Amino acid sequence: MPNRRTPREDQGRDEAPRFERSRADDSRGDEQFNEPRRRDEDRPEGRRDEGGFREEGRREGGHREEGRRPASSSDKPRYPHRPAQDRSIDMIFGLRPILEALSAGRTLDKIFLLRATKNSMTQDINALAREASVPVSMVPVEKLDNITRKNHQGAVAFVSPIDYMPLDNILAGLYEEGKTPLLLVLDRITDVRNFGSIARNAECLGVHAIVVPSHGAAQINGDALKTSAGALNLIPVCREHNLKQTLTFLRESGVQVVACTEKSDASLEAETVDLTGPLAILMGSEEDGISPEYLRLADHKLRIPMAGQISSLNVSVASGIMLYEVLRQRLGAVK
Repeated sequence: MPNRRTPREDQGRDEAPRFERSRADDSRGDEQFNEPRRRDEDRPEGRRDEGGFREEGRREGGHREEGRRPASSSDKPRYPHRPAQDRSIDMIFGLRPILEALSAGRTLDKIFLLRATKNSMTQDINALAREASVPVSMVPVEKLDNITRKNHQGAVAFVSPIDYMPLDNILAGLYEEGKTPLLLVLDRITDVRNFGSIARNAECLGVHAIVVPSHGAAQINGDALKTSAGALNLIPVCREHNLKQTLTFLRESGVQVVACTEKSDASLEAETVDLTGPLAILMGSEEDGISPEYLRLADHKLRIPMAGQISSLNVSVASGIMLYEVLRQRLGAVK
């Protein structure tokens, strides 16, 4: 039987409790709390305990032996303040791969570039991204480090799980097919799960397309797809660079724009607005509702009646109520 190592002497120091030291102390290479706590079922037997130490002996009678030493500095540290894995959506790293993806026509959701990076490649990326209505943000390195633990080299792009569709083509196609357009325009909906729920409502209630701005909108990722129950694979999503111009285009194309806002005097149940014709329902952000410049472009403003003390609804719930009223009126008109 091999000789068992004895524990290292404390050298006059008490062992510090885990996670109670400042981040500045984390820079020491031999701090045991750099290794986060792992669940017992994820830890190989006899390899590492929950304090980040390697066990030098065997378990006897179900008890851990006292002899142990800190994990060696060669062990790869874990960083609980960074994402564990990038599983919900694909990413592209590096300037050239992002440029090639744009040139190949891949649908990108967002691009993050390291601030103060200026060269011919970043100029080409910005030009192609502008043509494809892909938002580009110049961010500090800390932002990129928080997005991923991989070697991003100062450039990260999110690959969209869906393909965005051009709004003018969809609208023209609906008119050619003799259908009455029903569109849902979302002004700065930033919560991913709200967006997924809204997409699910829209698909169930007969919306032909969802219109979102290229900046300030929720990222369409795995969480959004899951929350939508697959609806985002069925309903077209149009990403527009300028919602003001988009609303003007819709009105000029014979589409009535109706804004859902609690600031309106007209109530939904009064049926003062005919919702059976070509229609675009405009919903506002979770924080401050519809932007004033967009409200001024709306043909009608409607509020949802409420009897409780809370004066607002979650935007996904409000969208479901608005779209149901549209469907109810349209089904009644068919009869």
